[in-house]
Amino acid sequence: MIRTFYRLLIELTNGRWSSSILRRFARSGLSRFIIPSFAKIYHLNQDEMEKGLHEYPTLHDLFVRTLKKEAREIEQSHNSVVSPVDAVIEDVGTIKESSEIVVKGKVYSIKEMLGDHERLTKYLNGTYMILYLSPSHYHRIHCPVVGTVTKQWTLGSKSYPVNKWGLKYGVATLSKNYRVISELTTEFGHVAVVKVGAMFVNSIETTHKGTQLKKGEEMAYFSFGSTVVLLFEKGIFQIASFIQTPHDIKVGEKIGVLSK
Repeated sequence: MIRTFYRLLIELTNGRWSSSILRRFARSGLSRFIIPSFAKIYHLNQDEMEKGLHEYPTLHDLFVRTLKKEAREIEQSHNSVVSPVDAVIEDVGTIKESSEIVVKGKVYSIKEMLGDHERLTKYLNGTYMILYLSPSHYHRIHCPVVGTVTKQWTLGSKSYPVNKWGLKYGVATLSKNYRVISELTTEFGHVAVVKVGAMFVNSIETTHKGTQLKKGEEMAYFSFGSTVVLLFEKGIFQIASFIQTPHDIKVGEKIGVLSK
């Protein structure tokens, strides 16, 4: 019963009013009373949290928790790409010349996702990767490469669920949802980190300062489960051979390499 309640309110909600109520509740002191059951239902790893469970004053604070410094090791090979999030890699593939990708049997437009035709061109015939975060995951987003943020922009006004059901049955969730896009320039080429909001709360907060980012450096956080889409310029990315979707991954783990 409790699990069903959480799924309805946190994973499946897509109404404006219900999402607004959820957001207010999650940020209120009342929500602290459900933190123990939430942690139990979603099997949160309390050993890696920076604080003890009783130290989080609201459910929102638990969602955006930070981890102990030693909890995630960042793979530091010169040309490696690491996972920016704790997530499930749901899909990887080639961006068609038409800018389309197919995820869970649905067609999405990278052109619509980026909303910038000039920047789109370099990604045609490149690679995309979809990383889904559930409510159980650590919600901070880290930089997957060493690079310079050349542009950061926001698109969309509404957000619908981006779990596997939302991807399969939703209305172009990846390319229409509220999203914050960061384009990075590396010595190998361009990488776009598309942070896709879940539900109407549009809760993506940017945390990095400046434009120079190290691999593994924090970029932003989600307040609720959501999705990150990585886009790689044509010909620069090769996925790690051991990754077969769906694949559980953690921040800092190698997902592939870049080459010129």
